[in-house]
Amino acid sequence: MLQALVFDLDGTLVDTEELHRQAFNQAFRELGLGWDWGPALYGELLSVSGGPDRIARYVDRLRVAAAEKARLRRLVAGVHRSKTRIYGELLSAGQAPARPGVRRLIREARAAGIAIGIAATSASANVQPLVRAALGPEAGAIAALVCADQVARRKPAPDLYERLLATLRVSAPGSVAFEDSANGLAAAKAAGLHTVAAPSRWTAGQDLRGADLLLPDLGELDLAQLQRRLPVLQAVHP
Repeated sequence: MLQALVFDLDGTLVDTEELHRQAFNQAFRELGLGWDWGPALYGELLSVSGGPDRIARYVDRLRVAAAEKARLRRLVAGVHRSKTRIYGELLSAGQAPARPGVRRLIREARAAGIAIGIAATSASANVQPLVRAALGPEAGAIAALVCADQVARRKPAPDLYERLLATLRVSAPGSVAFEDSANGLAAAKAAGLHTVAAPSRWTAGQDLRGADLLLPDLGELDLAQLQRRLPVLQAVHP
């Protein structure tokens, strides 16, 4: 029996990566670091889950003396705090619509009594405002939300999904995860969930062939079609 639909947040439920990129760059300017992450570079860095680890990876790539690299690594937490604040400001000032098909799937799942959760690699401070902005009335259907700062390991480790399943009190074989990235897909598979991958413009070049269902987007997918295309799931309404 299909028990739960669980969604990655950034890139899957809503395309926020451009806002994230702008927030990183504004934080770099405010702190006088002289860094600038263009779209191509940011696309590469998205292979690393989570802002702090992404900044640390970038520092590791810099051609600077070992002492300077060590100094910069000590700044990572502060840089990320500034980025998180700026991202919240950008989010409040703009719009963050859900990707096509997401709100329909959530409405249908709610009507069918299927649990709905979110596994977010974002910091907790910005997740609730983003969910409300993206989902509107459907935000009330979210039964559980787990953020990266609530678990020991980020994606591709399964920690986020394992905690989310435990919070929802559902089984992995009865749940479907929606992801847009290779790291997210690996995390969901490691936790034992069925998977649907719908890449964003930032992750279109990643290898998502391990997904149980690979789609260009979720715009045409409804609950009945999901169950037909993943025959391992029994119909909610036989």
